[in-house]
Amino acid sequence: MENRNFLHYIIITLKGMAMGIAELVPGVSGGTIAFVAGIYEEFITSINNVSLSTFKILRKKGFKAFWNQLNGNFLLALFSGMLISIVSFSRLIKWLLEFHPIAIWSFFFGLVLASIIFVAKEIKKWTLVSILLLIASAILAYYITKLPPSANVDSLPFLFMSGAIAICAMILPGISGAFILVLLGSYKTVIEAVDERDFKILLTVAFGCLVGLLSFARLLKWLFNHHKNITLAVLTGFIAGSLNKIWPWKQTISTLKFGKKIIPIEESISPFTFDGNPQLTSALIAAIIGFSLIFILEKVASK
Repeated sequence: MENRNFLHYIIITLKGMAMGIAELVPGVSGGTIAFVAGIYEEFITSINNVSLSTFKILRKKGFKAFWNQLNGNFLLALFSGMLISIVSFSRLIKWLLEFHPIAIWSFFFGLVLASIIFVAKEIKKWTLVSILLLIASAILAYYITKLPPSANVDSLPFLFMSGAIAICAMILPGISGAFILVLLGSYKTVIEAVDERDFKILLTVAFGCLVGLLSFARLLKWLFNHHKNITLAVLTGFIAGSLNKIWPWKQTISTLKFGKKIIPIEESISPFTFDGNPQLTSALIAAIIGFSLIFILEKVASK
């Protein structure tokens, strides 16, 4: 991989922190942030370096050769940034979602909307197949956002499976790992485990994430190498279809009760029919900031 100095790795850590913050919000994908930040393909390639052949290098040539083959400095900086965000900002994100939901959802709506333009620009050649797959993936992502949430589940085997599935969503722009945890009923358990430092649950989810990450990254790497334009079209569709999940104005149409827990089922509505203060001005400002941030990140990444 490319030669980097200490400042470069600080920047990668900051990009990892941005990915971590995105993953804390159900509906926003850290993969989208990685793509816009210009590290997506290196991220996928580096994950693919984790293999038996790489560990054979450790035995035959020593740790330095193994670490270089792994692109270890990059992965360490990136995952350190993500971990810092998840540990530091989980409580803040929960507070914002509870007390300032329209502003925070508007910010991320603008951010994801700009991401659609950004990813679509990377498609060098449009074909009928690309267009059809974009439409199909957008419909699929929209359908996923309409699925009702499940009851909170805290069994360790289920949490392992949840981690494996959610991590696939994390590295797939447009589909949020946190939202997948919501659908599976594991989100509340995981967030509480982060707050309470429940390492048994966190290690179980982390191991599931590791298994899912190593498996899915290989597929993505192959797709980028052999069908890049089609892959980008599918990713664009996933991002577009996910917008419904992060639309700022929602109304609760019913609730699911599981013991003492009540989970609302919501649908997107017009801000003009929103029951309460739609906060149109602050929502618009937040959306513009989110939209602009993507192009600022693009400029920074290009340098």
